[in-house]
Amino acid sequence: MLGPLDSQPPDTPRVWALEVSEPVRWSLPRFWWLNLLLFLLTAVSTTVFGSALVSSFSLGRPFDQRDLIESFVRLLHGDRSLVQGLIFSGPLLLILMAHEMGHYLIGLKRGVDATLPFFMPSPTLFGTLGAFIRIKTPIYTRRDLFDIGSAGPLAGFLALVPFLLAGVWLSRPLLGNDREAILIATPLGLRALEWFHFGAAGSSHILLHPMAIAALAGMLVTALNLLPLGQLDGGHIVYAIFGERWHKIIATCMVALLVVMGKFYFPWWIWAVVMFFLGRRHPLVFDNTPPNNPRRWLALATLLVFVLSASLVPTRL
Repeated sequence: MLGPLDSQPPDTPRVWALEVSEPVRWSLPRFWWLNLLLFLLTAVSTTVFGSALVSSFSLGRPFDQRDLIESFVRLLHGDRSLVQGLIFSGPLLLILMAHEMGHYLIGLKRGVDATLPFFMPSPTLFGTLGAFIRIKTPIYTRRDLFDIGSAGPLAGFLALVPFLLAGVWLSRPLLGNDREAILIATPLGLRALEWFHFGAAGSSHILLHPMAIAALAGMLVTALNLLPLGQLDGGHIVYAIFGERWHKIIATCMVALLVVMGKFYFPWWIWAVVMFFLGRRHPLVFDNTPPNNPRRWLALATLLVFVLSASLVPTRL
């Protein structure tokens, strides 16, 4: 995910937008320890979550809240068996890192200064709320905006594909369950692999391996970032391809769609309210040269990634 972009005042000369072309010289940021601390905390929270997934998978039943509570109790007691959760946290952290470093490295190459990734730990929701970088200098051209915005989702998706394939092949049929389980969404990409490997069995009858759930978490994060809103990755791509006017139109339509989607999954209503105020505008990009045809093909690739990764109802009991 890209953080907020700074914008320049409207009276900035147009030619100035073309002056920045040299890559940014990398140096260790002043508060690098904060990035490291958040990463380590996220590694702990995702490993605890992963350990709960491994425990439930080994018992042949879906994951539920009691598994997670038991994992946190084991953490408080210093139980070393929690390291089994690395089979989930390792792939997930790698997927999130690939996404953010895609943004970061292309930004450096295009002369855009950005922070190192900030990871966000969470006691629930896969053990993390994702990660983001903050862009500290403006992006001057629509082509650079597209390259930086699309690099993250494409890199993250490429990173998760091997784990998704391996995880589905390590999954097994669910023979029965007498507990109230937490059901995680089945995006189109995951469902296609399930159908290929398990045939006609429905997703509710498949016990996903923790590695597959790590890839699934990466898919949901990718899809959320590709929503065509504000300064999400999808918003950057839409602005780069269609320009400021169509960005506002598409973002407004997306907010209306979120209201409808909220009838099936109420957190979408929260997103609709937030994005109504923050998601319909984008900082001005001064060079209005549209992306070339290869970038338009890449835009279609990001649309395909979104279709394969998106889900109307991400989680439910």
